[in-house]
Amino acid sequence: MFFAWLKQYMPRSLYARAVLILLLPVVVLQLVVTVLFLTRHFEDVTQQMTDTVARELRLVLSIVDQAPDRGSTGSAVIERASQLAITVTPIPASDVPARTLRDWYDFSGRVIVKRLPDEIGQIAAIDLTENRRVHVYADTRHGMVKISFDRRRISASNPHQLFVNMVFFGGLITVIAILYLRNQLRPIKRLARAAEAFGRGRHEPYTPAGAVEVRAAGNAFLDMRNRIERQIEQRTLMLSGVSHDLRTPLTRMRLSLSMLEDEERMALEQDVDDMQAMLDAFLNFVKGAGEGESEAVDPHALAESVVSEAGRAGRDVRMMPSQGDGTGTIKLNGLAMRRALDNLISNAVRYGAMAEVSVLFTDKTLRIRVEDDGPGIPENRRAEATRPFTRLDPSRNQDKGGGVGLGLAIATDIARAHGGVLRLSSSERLGGLRADIVIAR
Repeated sequence: MFFAWLKQYMPRSLYARAVLILLLPVVVLQLVVTVLFLTRHFEDVTQQMTDTVARELRLVLSIVDQAPDRGSTGSAVIERASQLAITVTPIPASDVPARTLRDWYDFSGRVIVKRLPDEIGQIAAIDLTENRRVHVYADTRHGMVKISFDRRRISASNPHQLFVNMVFFGGLITVIAILYLRNQLRPIKRLARAAEAFGRGRHEPYTPAGAVEVRAAGNAFLDMRNRIERQIEQRTLMLSGVSHDLRTPLTRMRLSLSMLEDEERMALEQDVDDMQAMLDAFLNFVKGAGEGESEAVDPHALAESVVSEAGRAGRDVRMMPSQGDGTGTIKLNGLAMRRALDNLISNAVRYGAMAEVSVLFTDKTLRIRVEDDGPGIPENRRAEATRPFTRLDPSRNQDKGGGVGLGLAIATDIARAHGGVLRLSSSERLGGLRADIVIAR
């Protein structure tokens, strides 16, 4: 329970946690050493010096009590105990402080104000606020007197210097350690940025550096990235070659069909068109987000451009007002994102009468939404719908021609390549399917 509560207050980043691990022992060690040294050394020394001064003050007070009158108390002390370097001044009772005076940072003064009155019962108050002098107010036979002497005689000089030195040198060493730690963590952060960029479909230059373990992890990442890129390239080249080889016989078939009678030609041409559409869908699925490069893209302009092209192609699709207060651009693979949005719009108008597209852009999130008025997809089959070659015939309208089950799979693949997700739900406005591409900014 305690660790679960403490976990929510721990820093998230590796650098902050490393700094905490470095600072916590240093701070605890300094506090322990400071407290022990002040209590064992300065307090013991101050006690011994206070006992010595107490014996001298008892002698001075006895001289004051033996003086013939109040006015001669100071001269009597000088005459009989000048070697003590203690001055005595008679004062009225109204000049005596109401309480003992001590600065909050005066560590040794805490021992003095506790020890000295216990040794000498005549003391009424003590003033330790002056840096170099101590004033003791005592009640004598001749009334109140102020006894003054050098502060160095009753306590160790500048006990706070230990604390100041420990804080200064501890802070200096900590700063040096943090700079060195930052230099050691920089390769890990560079590796994390390269891995995150690759997960979002961007190729960021990376060279392994740092400690042996970090270099090993960096080399493993480079091998993995190169292997994945080779597989994607080989798959794309293979399907591109197959697509090119199949387009030629399809073109010949289309030319041959044009010579037939209209009654015979229409059905066969429809089959050829379906084959062409399937071939294009396969090629788009293999390309995924691998075609094109990431660049700064205005999401509103991109969505409006895709909607405009869809409208010119005869699709009933509308662009809704923009939402969110985000401005500027976001790093996207523009070609891949256009393909994903076009697939969502195609699905929407294929299974419904019309579609609506909206963009929510904030400082942290980009969301591109496509809604339709079709039959939608049951909640228990939405995960299945995003898999390749999945066709949910019972739940989707096939009147306008079926696909090959790759539209949502392509959009899902492109969203993941950007570090985002494709979320399917029901449209509250239109009653059909709502597809959201959500990408962290």
